[in-house]
Amino acid sequence: MNDDERRSPYFDYTSYPAEELNKKAQASFGPKPEAEKPARAKGKFRKAVFSAGLGLCFGLFAGAGFYGVRLGVEHFRTEEVTEVRSDEVKNREETEDADDTKASQVVYIHDDISGVVENVMPAMVSIVNNYTETGRSFFGQVYSEQRAASGSGIIVAENDSELLIVTNNHVVAGTDTLEVSFIDGTTAQADIKGLDADMDLAVIAVPLDSLSEETKGSITVAKLGDSQSLKLGEPVIAIGNALGIGQSVTNGIVSALDREVTMEDGSKGVFIQTNAAINEGNSGGALLNINGEVIGINSNKIAGTTVEGMGYAIPISSASPIIADLMQKETRTKVADGESGYMGITMSQNAMMYYMPEGVLVDEVQEGSAADDAGIMKWDIIVKFDGRKITSATDLQNALQYYKAGETATVTVMRQERGEYVSYDLEITLGERPSDQ
Repeated sequence: MNDDERRSPYFDYTSYPAEELNKKAQASFGPKPEAEKPARAKGKFRKAVFSAGLGLCFGLFAGAGFYGVRLGVEHFRTEEVTEVRSDEVKNREETEDADDTKASQVVYIHDDISGVVENVMPAMVSIVNNYTETGRSFFGQVYSEQRAASGSGIIVAENDSELLIVTNNHVVAGTDTLEVSFIDGTTAQADIKGLDADMDLAVIAVPLDSLSEETKGSITVAKLGDSQSLKLGEPVIAIGNALGIGQSVTNGIVSALDREVTMEDGSKGVFIQTNAAINEGNSGGALLNINGEVIGINSNKIAGTTVEGMGYAIPISSASPIIADLMQKETRTKVADGESGYMGITMSQNAMMYYMPEGVLVDEVQEGSAADDAGIMKWDIIVKFDGRKITSATDLQNALQYYKAGETATVTVMRQERGEYVSYDLEITLGERPSDQ
């Protein structure tokens, strides 16, 4: 019986034996032989293994791809920052490794300056200037009151008996007492060692015997750099006692070099300009390069500081010779009442009239006095006393409080000659103050 016969509606199943019909039915519609089950299970296992293999291969290729991209990014990042290094470093490498053709790299991550700050912060100090302000009230009465001003300083040297700190002249001007705070929170009294009003620089000294061993171990001396090698756009860091509330850190770039700026008193100076924030209290603090070297001394005594993003610093290459000279001067402390030296002049309160230079106008010179012997003349205008800027009779009287009779100082006067003022530096040996003065 073939299949066509079986599917025919007219097929007569009774014409075939029952045993043959059962065999045919089992062959066509019955269960599969037992031997076929392992073959199907084996096929499913192969599919599972194949799928797992595909997943593993995908993971390996994906991981390799991500790793390759990361290597590429790191490569370009390193290439980009390789050039961020000073000319001094480049020249040193070329000198030391002249025969070595292997390129060296200095990698700098510009958004993390914590390491630099941690290293230089022990060389930074806060300064409080306690001074006496005098003036006249609305009704013409003379008054005086105690006041305090905040500033910053940088530890630049140490000699046998003193810790030497550089700051701005205007930070310590007219001081009665100076108080210095160190990184460990301790404070000490400081005295003026030397002043340069023209460059707005000062060096003050703290006696080493006034510091504990713990404080000596916590502080360090700052490393001075080279401001002449600076480039526009180079990253810089400013540290100082901003607003008098403690040391703070800002950063930015070199915005301009050799910028001539007019200061509040009308004098002019040449500064480094930066967009790092330099506010009141930052004066005397450090402007650093990315190596932690001092490349400028911050100054906030600039006219028109209401503009944001414009801070100024005295270039360290210009300041260093002056700082070195000031460190060699004798540290001055106030002498006892009645022991201060005497010049022998009478003077006007201020010479800021008739287009005269700012200073003290000499009205009279006593014959045979210290001023007479030094060559000071009537109508001279005293503008400096041993480096201290003199703008009033009070300034000169305060300066004399640090000098005993018999000591020598340099007096700078402006003298009118042929219609213009000429500067003279005169050496004066101070005399004794008369009992009626």
